[in-house]
Amino acid sequence: MAKDTLGLVFFPAFDWMISPGHPERQERLLYTRDQLEEEGLFDCEEIREYRPRLAQLNDLQRVHVGVPNIARLITPAHLTSAGGCLAAADAVMQHEVKRAFALVRPPGHHAMRVVHGIRGFCTVNIEAIMVEYLRSRYNIRKIAVVDTDVHHGDGSQDVFYHDPDTLYISFHQDGRTLYPGTGFPEEAGSPAAWGTNINLPLLPGTGDKGLHRLYDGLIAPILEDFEPELIINSAGQDNHFSDPLASMQVTAQGYARLADKLKADIAVLEGGYSIESALPYVNTGIILAMAGMDYSKVVEPDLRTRRPQDARCDKRVEQLIEASGELYFGRHEQQKRLLEKCGGLWQRRKHIYYDEDGIREEQVESVHYCAHNDCRGYFTIQTAAEGTRFGDQSAFIVCLPRGICAKCRQRALDEALREKKTGRWQYVFVQQITDGFIETI
Repeated sequence: MAKDTLGLVFFPAFDWMISPGHPERQERLLYTRDQLEEEGLFDCEEIREYRPRLAQLNDLQRVHVGVPNIARLITPAHLTSAGGCLAAADAVMQHEVKRAFALVRPPGHHAMRVVHGIRGFCTVNIEAIMVEYLRSRYNIRKIAVVDTDVHHGDGSQDVFYHDPDTLYISFHQDGRTLYPGTGFPEEAGSPAAWGTNINLPLLPGTGDKGLHRLYDGLIAPILEDFEPELIINSAGQDNHFSDPLASMQVTAQGYARLADKLKADIAVLEGGYSIESALPYVNTGIILAMAGMDYSKVVEPDLRTRRPQDARCDKRVEQLIEASGELYFGRHEQQKRLLEKCGGLWQRRKHIYYDEDGIREEQVESVHYCAHNDCRGYFTIQTAAEGTRFGDQSAFIVCLPRGICAKCRQRALDEALREKKTGRWQYVFVQQITDGFIETI
């Protein structure tokens, strides 16, 4: 194996689209592949290509509970996109390559634990599926996910919100100016996981300078302190200055230098919709950086149209470094205070809109903590959705995390049975996260 061998997985999903001409389409990958072939990168010993494979339903069900079930909400393209991530993970974990980059679609970081349809172009969360696969297959515990998409990864946040072993860091354009309208610093995790969900909302117009100041001054020290066994890059590229869906000013060189600093073990393509002007160059820069090759000559053709970053953006970056640093490095004391305050039960209400399908969902999520330090208890989700393709739907879901003790497992199952007897819900599900088994009560 070459010292810096990089595994690449391509899956353009020719047979899947939301609609003709939609920004999330197969050309997002085809122009990149053409660029790589033109540059002769597939002939380099540092780069090795892998084929995607099909993920299995239980891989998806370690993360998702679909209503009425996940199989009725996906296509083979979703299984292949997720499977491409698993192929990348296997290549790294089996030491065939040092790092891997899954350039696949459909994307996933807006898909939450409960799935009623498509939101933010996403149905299943391909990074989260890979994270739980890594834990099940390779017994990995501590994982960091760094989300570099311009949109807040609200789905990834939702999936990892109660998990102190997953550090989720997202920098993104401020949610007051861009979909999905979330991703603020106070969204820091539920009590036992407080401070392991780090949101860094940047002002429109932030460019390479602000991005690298944020990384050097905050993200790098947090990663060093957390000591993850693996780093995953949720590699959205729509912070680029030419992207039609956002208003940031990052360049291909900015992205490549970030990849060089981050040294993610596995990267997974997320957003990025400047199909000709940005994606071929950004992807090429990231690939060269991850493979340990020279990326200094990667320059997009319309670089002169980029606007300089202004002082307001500089100020926001410095504010985030100070406030989010205090939040993360003071997290243990705050976790203790929040756990004492909630008295063993923590709840949140969520209003969720599926922009692609027009579905409106109301959720109540409850975390039931255990008195034993080695058990994280269990959590439940009450969901009611209007306007799905199956009509209005309701479900009560019990989620059993890894390492749950026998007492909490029985409490959770008893609660599911009680809710079933009330007749309030169309469906009552029990999700066993360890093996991806969904039981209908």
